[in-house]
Amino acid sequence: MSTDAVLYDHPGPRAKVRNAILTVVFGIAMLALLYWIYLKFDEKGQWAAALWKPFTEASTWRDYLLPGLWGTVSAAAVAMVLSLVFGLVFSVGRLSDHRWLSVPSGVVVEFFRAVPLLLLIFFIFYGIPFLTESPMPPFWAVVAGLTLYNGSVLAEAFRAGIRSVPRGQSEAGFAIGMRKSLVMREILVPQAARAMLPVIVSQLVVLVKDTALGYIIAYPELLQSVNILAANFGNIVAAAIVAAIIYIAVNATLTAVAGWLERRTRRQGKAPKAKAGPAPVGTVATGDALGA
Repeated sequence: MSTDAVLYDHPGPRAKVRNAILTVVFGIAMLALLYWIYLKFDEKGQWAAALWKPFTEASTWRDYLLPGLWGTVSAAAVAMVLSLVFGLVFSVGRLSDHRWLSVPSGVVVEFFRAVPLLLLIFFIFYGIPFLTESPMPPFWAVVAGLTLYNGSVLAEAFRAGIRSVPRGQSEAGFAIGMRKSLVMREILVPQAARAMLPVIVSQLVVLVKDTALGYIIAYPELLQSVNILAANFGNIVAAAIVAAIIYIAVNATLTAVAGWLERRTRRQGKAPKAKAGPAPVGTVATGDALGA
């Protein structure tokens, strides 16, 4: 019996009809809700052309949206790289056979997973200057907070992925004389990264959205720029909708790139099929050749 059959029973004729009816009902309800929201905004004049006109002007994008988008993308890009490195290092540390390495790694990961990201950014920006006696740049405060939190989450994802690799893979590496560090680098980590790619992409999408928390320390990211824009033009709803569309576009692009990378790694991971050819001289024929 297949795993799909155990985890999910395929619907019968009655279930299919019921599911179709529920889909139509919920679809109509969703359309009605959206139309009600549209009417409420229309009553307040939020669809007026004057409120949307600033987004058709190049100065709006040049002075507000594009600088804010650059702040979001730059902080997210740096934090992504550092989070992946942080997660990989601490996941390997937690899997170490040495308690002096695995225990501190586990404490660090669990601590930063438990601390709210907003509080983490706030503490780094206002607390670190007491130690360094110099102001903390908002960019690095946001990047540091994103790295510590998302890197800790990714560390658990990597650790779960490494543990999901069959033990025979590592045992085969040990059998041919490979050290544990080499087995981890050449066998376990590549397979774990490929297996956990959907989880990694989901966390990176969360990271992009979490850059908006930089607003608390006045980091000039997209949300901060949109708020300034809305304060100048009085179009908070229109600005929020445009910002949401930009966030969706960025995250959709990230997801598409990750999907392309997954397909490419899957193709590279497949072994080429051996071509059939004549049997080498001196080999014993089997199968039909014996019956000839």
